[in-house]
Amino acid sequence: MARITLRQLLDHAAEHGYGVPAFNINNMEQGLAIMDAAAAVDAPVIIQASRGARSYANDIMLSKMIDALDEMYPQIPLCMHQDHGNEEATCATAIKHGFTSVMMDGSLKADAKTAAEYEYNVDITRRVVEMAHWIGASVEGELGVLGSLERGGGEQEDGHGVEGKVSHDQLLTDPDQAVDFVRATKVDALAIAMGTSHGAYKFSRKPDGDILAMKVVEEIHRRLPNTHLVMHGSSSVPQVLQDEFNRFGGEMPQTWGVPVEEIVRGIRHGVRKVNIDTDCRLAMTAAFRKVASQTKSEFDPRKFLKPAMEAMRDLCRERFVQFGTAGHAGDIRVMPLSEMARRYRSGALDPRIGNIASAAE
Repeated sequence: MARITLRQLLDHAAEHGYGVPAFNINNMEQGLAIMDAAAAVDAPVIIQASRGARSYANDIMLSKMIDALDEMYPQIPLCMHQDHGNEEATCATAIKHGFTSVMMDGSLKADAKTAAEYEYNVDITRRVVEMAHWIGASVEGELGVLGSLERGGGEQEDGHGVEGKVSHDQLLTDPDQAVDFVRATKVDALAIAMGTSHGAYKFSRKPDGDILAMKVVEEIHRRLPNTHLVMHGSSSVPQVLQDEFNRFGGEMPQTWGVPVEEIVRGIRHGVRKVNIDTDCRLAMTAAFRKVASQTKSEFDPRKFLKPAMEAMRDLCRERFVQFGTAGHAGDIRVMPLSEMARRYRSGALDPRIGNIASAAE
């Protein structure tokens, strides 16, 4: 198997100057689409599942499906990541079921909708890091509240997202606090708040520096050059997919996502993981609508799912190329969890030291 930890993959990405898209899944078709795309361009993969996805598909089904993808694509390093873990138990059970990486999102309390105090975030994230590193798994933390700078709040997705209005300061990660947070928690990656949000309706216009604060990314990277940064809510919501969705009966209002060129800018400044879900959903559901509209007598689900898989595959392949991920799968020698655990215990993977878990070692 080629199951890889997030830390090792992102260390390799940092060494070679690329980013890795992290695609959410709920079912087999999405998993196959991602892996087909990765195999086509020789890209390593981050597949992530939210708590909603785990509830929908069941942990056992997800675990066995990832095992099958490992077996089908042994040449592709695959990180299985828990997206937006809300408490220790969520992260512990993910690791139990074969996830090699977890996100402890302590920016919100365990209800996943109430903004948490900084001290709470540090405490719970540190505890999850200690637990995960003991067996070699990686941890992503989050600092700042994910949400729109235009609306002053977030969007609920799969039961996760701040409710109500929050301050402008809470929606932007403080660079000084980021330095303290990474040192206090020893997270392997840091998700930062800079104006992106979940869902399709991120911006009411093409984003500029007032509503997409890429300068925050750049400043945090300047202060933490060896810390892997993560951009959440980074679907681009392509106009062509919006048009296709609406052409075949959808009613999606005009919206703007995160431009690919801004993501590439982030990759040049330390962003190594880029979360993408809405784009994949939109690609698939636009294909569903097209089949339903053009072949109204069709009732075989496979006739809907096959073109939907192809649409998602094409979207994923495009992102692998755009983010520079393509061409790197074969370069990585995957380390087992036991070796990663040994390195954590020795202090070799302290984020303040640098990126030394590279496959080039």
